[in-house]
Amino acid sequence: MKLIETEIEGLFIAETTVIGDERGTFSRVFCQDELGDALDDRVIRQANMSMTAAVGAVRGMHFQYAPRAETKIVRCIEGQVYDVAVDLRRGSPTFLQWHGVELSPENGLAFIIPEGCAHGFQVLKANSRLLYLHTEFYSPAHEGGVRYDEPRVGIAWPLPPAHLSSRDASHPFLDANFDGVDL
Repeated sequence: MKLIETEIEGLFIAETTVIGDERGTFSRVFCQDELGDALDDRVIRQANMSMTAAVGAVRGMHFQYAPRAETKIVRCIEGQVYDVAVDLRRGSPTFLQWHGVELSPENGLAFIIPEGCAHGFQVLKANSRLLYLHTEFYSPAHEGGVRYDEPRVGIAWPLPPAHLSSRDASHPFLDANFDGVDL
């Protein structure tokens, strides 16, 4: 795996080597050693999968507050999505900036999203499945969210956002005094 830095500190894209022959393909989707620069001393504590049926559907933007802040590694294992991270870290030079990347099984990319960043995605192909690896356990008491259409962030979704959950559609807009989350 090769780590590609983005303009947001700690936010990486991981390129995966896919080995193929007449039988099919093989690729390593996680290696603590190869992802060490992105994970530091963190370990994977939980793995989740999601399937989203409708093209244009948006899920997110989710994060967890400290002390349950988490780093996520996200892969698309079927279909295609536009994956987005937003920097919410207090004092970060890239505060409220976002970065997006298309993920698909064909391109083999993974998105490594650090603590203090919100995560969401938009489905570009029907029935897209994502695999998530988390460095912290899910904690409803520590969950947070940012609206997918937050004007202070200005995410440029590739399609008109659609099919939001009631939870995601009800995230409040950021207060004018919001200056970030602590880690």
